[in-house]
Amino acid sequence: MKILMEVPDELKLKEDEIKIAALAKLYELGKISSGKAAELLGISRIEFLDLLGKYKVQIEPDTEKELLKDIENA
Repeated sequence: MKILMEVPDELKLKEDEIKIAALAKLYELGKISSGKAAELLGISRIEFLDLLGKYKVQIEPDTEKELLKDIENA
């Protein structure tokens, strides 16, 4: 599915910013996993989780535990 959206020039948003914001909100709502969101953005899961901080989105406790396990296993 493709979504087309008009954004006023004064917002000065780039397409990537809108995509990140949408995926961050979907993650926050529990509609998408951090891994899937990262895949859609073409970045690592850790990079996506880092972006969540910039958007003031809390990392789910289960995700935090999984991340710590990933770090231990690396």
